[in-house]
Amino acid sequence: MQSDPRLNHAWWTLRIGLGLAPLLAGLDKFFNLLTSWEMYLNPAIPRLLHLSSPTVMHIVGVVEIVAGLLIFSRFTRYAAYIVMAWLLAISASVVAQGLFLDIAVRDVELSLGAFVLAKLTEVRQLASLDNLANRDRSVPETKTAPHLAHTN
Repeated sequence: MQSDPRLNHAWWTLRIGLGLAPLLAGLDKFFNLLTSWEMYLNPAIPRLLHLSSPTVMHIVGVVEIVAGLLIFSRFTRYAAYIVMAWLLAISASVVAQGLFLDIAVRDVELSLGAFVLAKLTEVRQLASLDNLANRDRSVPETKTAPHLAHTN
C-alpha cells in the first residue's frame, strides 16, 4: 500500500502542531509569558496534592514538555493518545470549576486532533510495514551454488 501524500501532509501538520503546543505551553508554565496559568488551575487540585499552585503548574509544565517531545519521537502514536487524554483531563478540570468553558471546548477540539494524529500514525506504520513486505517479496531468491550446498 502506497501512502497518500495528502495524508502525509495532514500527519506532519498535526505532528508539528500537537508537538509544539504542549512543548511551548509546558515551558511557559515556568515563565508565565503567555498567560498566568494558575488562574486555570482548579483550586481543589493543589489542596488535594498538598502542593502550592506554582509547584503544581511546574509539574504540569514538565508533563507537557515530555508529551510534546514524545510527539516528535518514534512514539508519536502513543504520545498522541497521551496528549488526547491530557487535554480531556484539562477540559474536565475547568468544567468542574464552572469557569473557562471556552478553554474546555478548545481543548476537547484539540484532543480530537490528537486522536486523528494517532490514527494517521497507525495508517502510516501499516503502510510502511506493507511496503517493506512487498519489497522483500520482490527480491528474487538466490540459488545456492552447488559447491556450497551441504550434502549428507
